[in-house]
Amino acid sequence: MESKNPIQVSERIFHTIEYLAQSGPTGLQDLSNELGLNKSTVHRILNSLICMDYVRQDTETLKYSLSFKFCRISNQILSQNSMIDIARPYIKQLAERSGETVHLVQIDHIHAVYIDKVESPRNSVRLVSMVGKSIPLYCSGVGKAMLADMPDEKIRSVWEQSDIRKITEYTITDLADFQEEIRKIRRNGYSLDNEENEPGVRCIAVSLKSFQGKPSYALSISAPKDRMEDSRIEELKEMILNTKEKISQETGSF
Repeated sequence: MESKNPIQVSERIFHTIEYLAQSGPTGLQDLSNELGLNKSTVHRILNSLICMDYVRQDTETLKYSLSFKFCRISNQILSQNSMIDIARPYIKQLAERSGETVHLVQIDHIHAVYIDKVESPRNSVRLVSMVGKSIPLYCSGVGKAMLADMPDEKIRSVWEQSDIRKITEYTITDLADFQEEIRKIRRNGYSLDNEENEPGVRCIAVSLKSFQGKPSYALSISAPKDRMEDSRIEELKEMILNTKEKISQETGSF
């Protein structure tokens, strides 16, 4: 009897985890349909994940969902990231001064991942962003800020590997237009997200270099577009560039 491909087994396990993370509580039949696997196979995968405390089953609905063990693992990963500790006091101060939501992200291949978020106590509007969520580099303020600090050939590589599509009516999907946007960011020292990733939301962002001098992080101020007119952007520009300088002095990377 031919043994199972261990890579295929792992792939099925992670597809199950990723689908549950995206969909929330799901029944066995729906999982089977979505994953394209028979119910017995999915049931074995789920039982294994339940035994390891990664999945739980509701006794009433019989639906499966991920456990909080993933949150514990996520917190352990984030706790090892010293950039969060260094930047935290500065982004709290920036949120208080600006009265808006401030994000810290880290690059992850062709995406940016939110690793910290501070909302101003004066801000009554809550954005959909959350720590752990990833967004494409090509259509986000933070992503474009980091890309602008990279060589042109690296930018083209990221573009070619990305799923370029119109997320909103303002998303840039033409490479020539995107390259012009990058040149503008390099001149200004900051990037803008003009409702390119989320309708009704604008942001201003700057890149932050890692201890090794690579553009691995970015900082942004986000707000509903009615609070982010061009005149307001001019005010926030000074705040965020000043915060970038302070953090860069701490990390020793300019």
